[in-house]
Amino acid sequence: METFLYQASIFLAAAVIAVPIAARLGLGSVLGYLAAGIVIGPVLGLVGGHDAEEILHFAEFGVVMMLFLIGLELEPRALWDMRHKLIGLGGLQISLTMGLIAGGAVLLGQSLSVAIAIGMIFALSSTAIVLQTLSEKGLMQTAGGRSTFSVLLTQDIAVIPMLVVLPLLAVVPMAELTADGSIQRVSDAAEHGHGGMSLVEGLPGWGVAMVTLGAIAAIVLTGIYATRPVFRFIHSAHLREMYTALALLIVVGIAFLMKLVGLSPALGAFLAGVVLANSEFRHELEGDIEPFKGLLLGLFFITVGAGINFALLFAEPLLILALTLAVMLVKGLVLYGLAIIFDLKGRNRWLFTLGLAQAGEFGFVLISFSIQQRVLDGTLAQKLLLIVALSMLITPLLFLFYDQLARRLEDLVEAPAPDEIDEQGTVIIAGIGRFGQIVNRLVQSVGHKTVVMDHDLQTIELMRRFGFKGFFGDPTRPELLHAAGLGQADVLVVALDDKASATRLVTYARRERPDIHIVARARDRTHVYELYQAGANDIVRELFDSSLRAGRYVLENIGLTDYEAAEAERTFYQHDRYAVRELAEVWRPNVRSADNPDYVARAKELEKELEASLLANLENRDNTAA
Repeated sequence: METFLYQASIFLAAAVIAVPIAARLGLGSVLGYLAAGIVIGPVLGLVGGHDAEEILHFAEFGVVMMLFLIGLELEPRALWDMRHKLIGLGGLQISLTMGLIAGGAVLLGQSLSVAIAIGMIFALSSTAIVLQTLSEKGLMQTAGGRSTFSVLLTQDIAVIPMLVVLPLLAVVPMAELTADGSIQRVSDAAEHGHGGMSLVEGLPGWGVAMVTLGAIAAIVLTGIYATRPVFRFIHSAHLREMYTALALLIVVGIAFLMKLVGLSPALGAFLAGVVLANSEFRHELEGDIEPFKGLLLGLFFITVGAGINFALLFAEPLLILALTLAVMLVKGLVLYGLAIIFDLKGRNRWLFTLGLAQAGEFGFVLISFSIQQRVLDGTLAQKLLLIVALSMLITPLLFLFYDQLARRLEDLVEAPAPDEIDEQGTVIIAGIGRFGQIVNRLVQSVGHKTVVMDHDLQTIELMRRFGFKGFFGDPTRPELLHAAGLGQADVLVVALDDKASATRLVTYARRERPDIHIVARARDRTHVYELYQAGANDIVRELFDSSLRAGRYVLENIGLTDYEAAEAERTFYQHDRYAVRELAEVWRPNVRSADNPDYVARAKELEKELEASLLANLENRDNTAA
């Protein structure tokens, strides 16, 4: 018991310290867990290889849970809609990379079965690192980001057939035929007397096939027909922890069933996830499993880090580094070629190439599984672990290189020429996104002419398809503004997404036309102050009016009449406009509002005034009712 508590304390303390540090450095949680394992294992020697191996058997449930959650995310209809990129782009990446790396492994003296396993391991990339980095940098919605996501999704799905194929590559057969034609697992025979359980031991080949198909059918049918009654039964208990218990029972039970028939627990968990993907209980299951998945998966990566043989790295540093770079180069060449074939250009091509060039966390899973299945020997597995870990450590550097490359490409690429603006109107609308579209439609609906400009060519083309005229060009460019009629227009609507561009446009327009009325869209309260100082007349916060209306609906449904709720909304609206003007006078640029004593003091005074005004309205209502 003391040993278990000691190990648990060491592993958890390492995770709590290392992972936040790695996240702050922009390295991601996976590298943080690996670093934690390296520190407590090879560096400090707090846990030995045997300790890590014992924990690994428990931590592998994190992999099972991850595949269950991946299955939950894969709705069949969504997969069908993405079939071209999944099969084409993702399928070609996996097959080409696997083939080239396996061929290289054969040339280096590995057997064909081992080479195929190595190809599988290095064909995969790091979903955790890449998706996190794309989200942080705001690149998910770019063409390169979407293509990268498609390949990662294909790789996640491909893990399942890889787990099925790996046992067939075993150097030492995992099962053998007995004299009567039945099948006996070699591992079971070796461990005879240790209480192993199996539903297929001693069965003939056809019997094993029938039991295996029966187990898979049981998972599918249970997911389809038994889920709803079981969840209703659990719901009747009104105990939140029962949902968590049921979610864990599903994953653990399926893993156990797969073990009994000699299949990978991860395969069964993934299959169950896909079956439940269209269930109304999908989000409930995700919420219950996610914390256990994250913790156990982190534990898995810590054990991998603790088991890395750094003596091998120090003994052959040049060889390990050369192999790591060779793997990344091969993957990069395949990715770059596919980017050309699938018409990715410029920055998107390099994002796709550099973002997926590393090996991934599933590589650790496949290496661990390959050792269990006797596909890889220990020394080779240690080298592969080092290569996977080093390639992941290099990934943040690749993204930094991409940032520099993207800036240079942006400077080199000539932007499309802006349209020649041949119309002028009383209203100029700069920016035609969600905000500007509504303004434009309303103004035009009452017969007034508008001149619309936007720097996004796709948005302008979309408008034209729906019959609305717009001009492509940067609204902050003075010559385009004057061509649109800045000198004669009555109103300028600034609806740009970028805060700095919007403020710059308001400043310029006010300097050129002191008499023009400027209506500006603000992203937040700080942006309101910036626009106010720049000279905007009417400033509309993106979410203020809609939030205020939602608040009125709340008041109407907790006892206030429609009139009382509307009055409260009107009072709040008028006071907020007054408060914004007052606070804008004491707001200072480049100083946080919380660090500005004048701002804080005036905000407190205005809050008290709002409370007094609302209370006065309530008292007037009560007096009128009396």
